[in-house]
Order: sequence, then C-alpha cells, then structure tokens
Amino acid sequence: MKTKNIANRPKPEVIESARILSELPRKVVVLAREYPNGHAIDFHRHSFAQLEYASSGVLKVRTRRGIWFVPPQLAVFIPAQMEHQTSSSGKISLAHLFFDPEAAPGLPEDCRVVSVPTLLRELILHAAALPRLYDPDSPEERIMDVILDMIQTLETAPLDLPIGKDKRLQKIYQGLYRNAADNRSLKSWGRMVGASERTLARLFRSQTGMSFRQWKQQFRILEALDRLGRGESVTTVALDLGYDSPSAFITMFKKSLGKTPGQYFKL
Repeated sequence: MKTKNIANRPKPEVIESARILSELPRKVVVLAREYPNGHAIDFHRHSFAQLEYASSGVLKVRTRRGIWFVPPQLAVFIPAQMEHQTSSSGKISLAHLFFDPEAAPGLPEDCRVVSVPTLLRELILHAAALPRLYDPDSPEERIMDVILDMIQTLETAPLDLPIGKDKRLQKIYQGLYRNAADNRSLKSWGRMVGASERTLARLFRSQTGMSFRQWKQQFRILEALDRLGRGESVTTVALDLGYDSPSAFITMFKKSLGKTPGQYFKL
C-alpha cells in the first residue's frame, strides 16, 4: 500500500507510516506513538484506512466536511483516501492502526468517532507490541483478524461537528471559533453573513442535520473537550464558553456525554 501526502512538507511520521506499510505487506499494521501538546500534521491522505485510538489526551481530526474530536479511550476511523489533518490537545498517546480497506468491507465513507470496547482496547495495545512483520497464519495474524472483525462492529459516538459547505455557515463557525461565548441569535448571525434567519435555519438542517441551537451546543461540547484536554480548568472553560456558572456547564456536559468533565478526563 502506498500513501500520498498533499501537504507542502510531509511530517516525518507520515513518511515513516508510508514506508512501513509499503515494506510490510500485512492486512494490519499497528504503531504506538506519543506526541506533545499541540502536535499537528497538515492535510494529507493515504491509500490505506486508519483507526486512531487515543489512550490519553484528545485528538482532533479535521476534513473538508467537518471536525471530529477523540477523547481518551475512544478512536476515530478515517477512510482510505480521506484528506485530513490532525492535532493534539495535551500530551497524547495514540495507537495507529493502518489496514487495507478491502480487508474490512462495509466501513463508513466518512470519518467516525467510535467507542472502543475493553476487549478491542486490550487487543490494540497487545498488537502494538507485536513484530510488524508477523508471519501469515500465525497467532499474531489471527489477533489482527479479530481486530478487523471488531472494527466493523464499533458503535459511533456523537463527537463530530459538520460545518457545511455553504460559506455563510462556515462564517458562523469561524465567528464562534474566535469567540465561543458569542450568544447572538440566528437572526443576528444572518445580518452578519448576509442571509435571512429562515435561510440559515434551512441550511443548518440540510447541511448539518441539526438545528442551529443543537449545532451550537455540539460546537461547545467539542470545544470543551479540546480545552479540557489541554489542561484548562472546568471553571475557565465554562466561563469562556458563555455559561453562567461552572455548575451549569457541568450539567450540560453530563447530559451530553453521560459523565462530568472530571469523570471523563479523570481529573
């Protein structure tokens, strides 16, 4: 399998991944890596599919279609040929699973953040310590086969933010990115981007699958994950995102993700 990187200066680890996969013709190759806070790789794509499992830290994956956040103990699936960039919040430990897409048919055509059951998590960590050039029909290959089988059954976690193709929606995203506490109404946003409230409401539904209110809450959930992953305090994050109090933010966070920020990140 070969890789194609479209960034001007490919990162060394991207080149290494391509070399490893071209030299080791196996269905699955697993690499374990640690990266510092803020580590980033520019837009690139591969001919192989990927599953990126974060055992600590938060990984952010961005494509032309949207953004996916990967908190600890979850993973993100990236299809073959999907142009994407990645960055980390906080020191991050990643297991990179590279595999031939033909070895796991029926996977989604877009990125997905997925839950990782305990068995798969242990298999991934075990596979990262195995020889990369494992023998065909060996116990090591059978472990990889089980991993491939499990990848095809993973449940999606709601940790993505579709941005939409319309430039007016993208301007709203950019405005909230600059000031996540901005609480202006959709009508006010419309005056800024040059569209009626009704038009924007229709665009949010058709291009993101959410109402503006739902989309904005999803934006803030993901922004919170990013900042908490960088080590910012719950109080700072709550106030920066426009919540009246840390308790209001914690309530929203738990309602959306099933855990408090402290439980989620084990602060």
